[in-house]
Amino acid sequence: MKQLYIWALLFISTIAIAQQDLTVSVIDAVTQKPVSNLAITLENKSRNQKLTQTSNAQGKAIFRNLEALDGYQVFYEETQQYAATSSDFISIRSNQNPNVTLILTKSGAQELDEVVISSVSTSKINRSDAEVSSELTATEIQEIPVEGRDITRVLYRLPNVSQATGFYPEAPNVSINGVNGLFTSYLIDGMDNNERFLGGQKFAIPSGFVKNITVLTSNFSAEYGLTGSGIVDITPRSGSNTTTGETFFITRPGPSIDGKSSFAQRDLSGNQVKDGFARYQAGGGVGGAIVKDKTFYYFNFEHTTDVKDNLLNVPALGVNETVRGTNTFNYISTKIDQNWNKNFRSSLRANVGLVNVERQGGGLEGGVAFPSSANTQKRNSVLLALKNAYSFGKISGETNIQYSLFNWDYANPLNASDAQVRVINTNDETLAVLGHPGFLFNTKENTVQIQQKFKYYIENHTFKGGLNYIRGNHELFGGGNPNANYTVKLTQPQIEIINNSGVGSSLSINNIPANATVVNYNVELRPASFGTNQDIYSAYVEDLWSVTDKLNITLGLRYDYDNLSKGGSDKGDNNNLAPRFNFNYKLTNNSSFRGGYGIAYDKINYAVFSDALQQNTKSADYRTQLQDFINLGILPANTNLDAVTFNGNISANLSNVPYLQAPSGDQLQAQREGAFSNERRILNPNGYDNPYSNQFSLGYQLQVDENKLFFVDLVHNRGENLFRLRNLNAASEYVVDPSNVVVRTQAEADATRPVPIVNNTASINGQTVTGVARNVIISETEGKSRYYAMSVNYQKAKGNDNYSYRLNYTLSSLKNDTEDINFRAMDGNNYGNEWGSSINDRTHNINGIYNFYPFTGTTLTLAGLLQSGQPINRIPLGFGTTDLNGDGSGFSDAYQGNSDRFPGESRNSDRLPWSTTFDIGLQHQFKITPNNKIELRADIFNLFNAENLSGYSNNATQSNQIQGGSAASGLFTQRNASPPRQFQFGVRYLF
Repeated sequence: MKQLYIWALLFISTIAIAQQDLTVSVIDAVTQKPVSNLAITLENKSRNQKLTQTSNAQGKAIFRNLEALDGYQVFYEETQQYAATSSDFISIRSNQNPNVTLILTKSGAQELDEVVISSVSTSKINRSDAEVSSELTATEIQEIPVEGRDITRVLYRLPNVSQATGFYPEAPNVSINGVNGLFTSYLIDGMDNNERFLGGQKFAIPSGFVKNITVLTSNFSAEYGLTGSGIVDITPRSGSNTTTGETFFITRPGPSIDGKSSFAQRDLSGNQVKDGFARYQAGGGVGGAIVKDKTFYYFNFEHTTDVKDNLLNVPALGVNETVRGTNTFNYISTKIDQNWNKNFRSSLRANVGLVNVERQGGGLEGGVAFPSSANTQKRNSVLLALKNAYSFGKISGETNIQYSLFNWDYANPLNASDAQVRVINTNDETLAVLGHPGFLFNTKENTVQIQQKFKYYIENHTFKGGLNYIRGNHELFGGGNPNANYTVKLTQPQIEIINNSGVGSSLSINNIPANATVVNYNVELRPASFGTNQDIYSAYVEDLWSVTDKLNITLGLRYDYDNLSKGGSDKGDNNNLAPRFNFNYKLTNNSSFRGGYGIAYDKINYAVFSDALQQNTKSADYRTQLQDFINLGILPANTNLDAVTFNGNISANLSNVPYLQAPSGDQLQAQREGAFSNERRILNPNGYDNPYSNQFSLGYQLQVDENKLFFVDLVHNRGENLFRLRNLNAASEYVVDPSNVVVRTQAEADATRPVPIVNNTASINGQTVTGVARNVIISETEGKSRYYAMSVNYQKAKGNDNYSYRLNYTLSSLKNDTEDINFRAMDGNNYGNEWGSSINDRTHNINGIYNFYPFTGTTLTLAGLLQSGQPINRIPLGFGTTDLNGDGSGFSDAYQGNSDRFPGESRNSDRLPWSTTFDIGLQHQFKITPNNKIELRADIFNLFNAENLSGYSNNATQSNQIQGGSAASGLFTQRNASPPRQFQFGVRYLF
């Protein structure tokens, strides 16, 4: 903490700088030349603000240190020289530097039919830099059909963004540039909103607190970092002098009126639901002024309840019941803005998320988990942010501090003190699962972020720089069940006794006969929490150089250091210098050409470090095995075994013990030393290089008229140092002949390992040791990826017409040799054979949104999403096993590792069919008074009830992307489909 206080004092004692500027270019309509020395006024009536700047020699007037608000407007008052003119209303988002062009006509002259660059946020040219980004305003979000007011479900509508295949149910559902969703960076008002154990949002901000969403996909400012993928930045709502707000109720009735599907769907958390599912949402927001022109507030609360039914079906125990469960999502957000004077303002923001996802027992199609085994996944978050912005002459600045908490308890038990009991019959079929979930996973992250930014304006240069420090204190309580897991086999008479007792679905561990035979007993030997601090230091400098009135050049340099890069070494990755360069050239008043290059470094997911601790041990036998790796040259000669090992979780196994009376974990500590493991991990003795991407882009923009914008961007990203797993004790590579498949047994594979495994033991230097591991895993940063994309966009704002639209076509390709932090090679460590299409690769992605406004207050929105099929990984079928090379990794679960492939097939070489989805929304606002309205809304998702086999958010373990048999066989097992036609109805009161 001492170090943290020193950083805090250092930052607060320096000059702070803000980031929102507005540049107005003043052009003479006749000469098409810039006009200098004219007074330009910027006004925002919602806050009663009025500012004046004078245009410089390049005809530019720069308004600095602005708040991220809607409702700005630029004016030029009539003089003898020029007639009065004004811009449209301008919306400024967090950390944005928008630009507006005013074309002036001579006083008394007839106005020429010239193009004035629109300042509507979705239809304007970026005149400043080469940032490849897209935006959605709150109004647009409210018009688009969105399930459950979940903003992540509108991001798919933007260029270079697609729905992600994740590797666990709750994985982030957004992929930028085809990259694993874990590496997307989420910000609120420019400040961190990432849970760093795996990745994704800490606080899932609902649409009611969103003013603007911006997605940065390439060539962003040196101010942004800690991701080699892309950035989602949310600008929150603020209050004004006028009190406004909303209350709402939304329901999704569910299967009673939805289209029919034999496949399970997903709730907002990513978990599967089916029969009896319904959703109810309610909440509201209000904003206004506490002190007019000085103190403003906005408050938002949104609640969601999901109702879902499972089936508990165990005929042998006379049980066939529906088990009802609920999910609850509560999101509370508030923001207070204080204008101390014209040069100094502050804002205080709080976000609190309380999420409970219930596992009530039973199963989607029928299950044996009894309600006594129920548990709840909890994802709770708190963010408290204080921002201070002020300016002195040519210097403006911002000093920010944020505290955040994220607590993810993956399976909070209903009966926390119980053992888990799996009951099997005489045929070894599972009859019941009772008590504890059988494992622990409770991670806590307390994080402090201190952010310092500055800007300095001199002639034609805008210099900016900043420092950013994030300290996350991670703590994980994980591993097996300290209360123990029992597998008990019942005789038929014992089963009949339970059946006749009438206990039914109330069956618990105490209803199992005390004389039941225990066939396996497992207990955690180290039920302890552990973790460390993750410190990330960042600094950047950048110069936006206005070379001429037509050409802007941006030169930047960023530096990041993540202390977790040290791994099991004595030093971390400290050479992460990231240059940024881009240009923006004005071709005409309504077109520009832009491009650039930059390097962006990623952070290190804490799970990489945590897994190496949790799945580790300091036992003498394990150290003997690691020393043998050093002797064999597999590990570096200077490996420090104390630094790479850790006493992590480990379980003891026994059989034929008394039911619920077996020895405790404390009594079995002696088993730690000699316990054999199928897999263990260590920290990498060489440390970890931070992943990074080289980002190239070229683009052209054309303002067709005041409301129409066309732009095309070419993007190429080259990912380096990507995470993957390396097996230090890998079995030798084994080539399978497609025309003569011979399966290698596990014993044969074990004999080829550097430290051979025989009957779960190893012989090292003539000594037989048991406390070793078949597979010894380290995380390495040697992976690569290559992304190519062309994005063509055409947008029309409403203007004076009764319609608007967005059209986007993205042609892309992403290939890599690793997908995830837990990705491993199919055969040994041969990653050369892993190069292939990414699991999230799309070739074609077509998005269209059309809004029609037939009457005052009525909006009809049609949104279409067409995507070419996702890649298929073809696994073995018909050989009696999927583990053809015998190394133990032949499983189809992509979250656990890369499965064996069908002989002769390369990774992800096949494709699923196209996905075509059309959603429609209809809303009408009834005016009660001039300032009060009631809005009725109906949304239909998947209007044409298409059964899409790809192109939707899913979990890789349950998707159609893993198929048995060769591509030529035509074999296809349908495991899933996108949701059928679904309905959502809502009512909103606006005031």
